[in-house]
Amino acid sequence: MTIYEQFKRECADEIKTQGADPLLASASRSWINLVNAKKYSYHFEWLGRPVVQYPQDLMAMQEIVWAVQPDLIIETGIAHGGSLIFFASMLELNAACGGPSGASVLGIDIDIRAHNRAAVEAHPLSKRVEMIQGSSISANVVEKVRQKALGASRVLVSLDSNHTHDHVLAELEAYAPLVTPGSYCVVFDTVIEDMPAEMFGDRPWGPGNNPKTAARKYLETHPEFEVDKSIDHKLLVSVAPDGYLRRIK
Repeated sequence: MTIYEQFKRECADEIKTQGADPLLASASRSWINLVNAKKYSYHFEWLGRPVVQYPQDLMAMQEIVWAVQPDLIIETGIAHGGSLIFFASMLELNAACGGPSGASVLGIDIDIRAHNRAAVEAHPLSKRVEMIQGSSISANVVEKVRQKALGASRVLVSLDSNHTHDHVLAELEAYAPLVTPGSYCVVFDTVIEDMPAEMFGDRPWGPGNNPKTAARKYLETHPEFEVDKSIDHKLLVSVAPDGYLRRIK
């Protein structure tokens, strides 16, 4: 066993221990509830674009992208485009280290604001980005994405658009089958299920109707996926608890 392998084994044991600690779990939930009221996730940028993610989840996604070496990343929900640029930068780094040279990220959003599209297209990493405007669950858009995925060897999916149960379940049915074995379909904002209902105001989602309930429903009939709890146990603070779905077959 190499020194690195020994280090990784020690980390795995430590991560399992911290993941089983109820005090850490409670503290993490309390902290998330407090910072959510301050719009914590809105205050970060990636290479000049607002990314609207927790830094902890971005670190997890970096590790996944490096491990999987995807040649296609599919993301639903674009907003300011920060996540697209984040994924493009990861693919650029992978390529520089010998990974897929032509890897790209495909973003889908029902409403790509003109100023956000212009900013993404003007970014130095835009060569790795493609965008589709339309509902992520419309038959036309789903077919376009499926055609794009036909030529890909390793596909990673990130779902982060409309957070209602029905919408996310439809996205899972459409896009999770495109994920290649060993890769992930990451369902963001599953944390909604664990937060107080009053935090969501007039939003159409909340406890009982959100990405986590959709992911649970999907997993009931799709044993080819499992929740990678090691990521939850490592991060502790995440907007995607039980949302890192790994395809195992």
